[in-house]
Amino acid sequence: MKSFNRPKSLTELVTETLREWIISGELDLGSHLSEARVAKQLEVSRTPVREAINRLEMEGMVIVEPQRGTYVFNFEADELAKLCDARVCLETAALGFALRENPKGLHAALSACVDKMTKVRAAGEVSAYLALDTEFHQQFFNSSGNRFLDEAYQTISQKMAALRNRLGRHPDHMTKSYHEHIAMTEAVAKGDAAAALEILRLHIDRKEGSYWEVAIEA
Repeated sequence: MKSFNRPKSLTELVTETLREWIISGELDLGSHLSEARVAKQLEVSRTPVREAINRLEMEGMVIVEPQRGTYVFNFEADELAKLCDARVCLETAALGFALRENPKGLHAALSACVDKMTKVRAAGEVSAYLALDTEFHQQFFNSSGNRFLDEAYQTISQKMAALRNRLGRHPDHMTKSYHEHIAMTEAVAKGDAAAALEILRLHIDRKEGSYWEVAIEA
């Protein structure tokens, strides 16, 4: 059957815009989201905004509280710790599968990502680096051969991207992050699954140092 391209609906465009505002940090975590104000900013009626909010609520990106309003999601420190635990489970599983099912493809994808990280880091493009950080971790799932694992990861990946843009900008954390990405890529190149998985666990499950201190303060 021949496929066809259709223009995105207003609801899709508003959803994508609001999601990007949340991920990029343009909207603060926990901030109130006014349906009327968004409609005015985007020069659309309130209907696509309302429908977009419904979609984002299903994704967990916003919280709708009856009689109070809509708020961008937020985390307490203990919830952030639980999110890190979930990431460890999902990402180590995906990396393990990827190393078994498609090690060459995984290494090529990670190497390309690290090369781009090196360039944007040298140019001081912090936001671009953080976007590549998200891309790097997604490669585990892309190479895992397990779409169900990827679907599970997508339930938290957007929140992680939003948190990364707020908490990952500390220079010390960025330096650690960069070198750990390189170390993981080198371990994958050698076929050293144990080393790659251990680096990943420490990379995600860091409940001390710059990243965690900024998270607690936030």
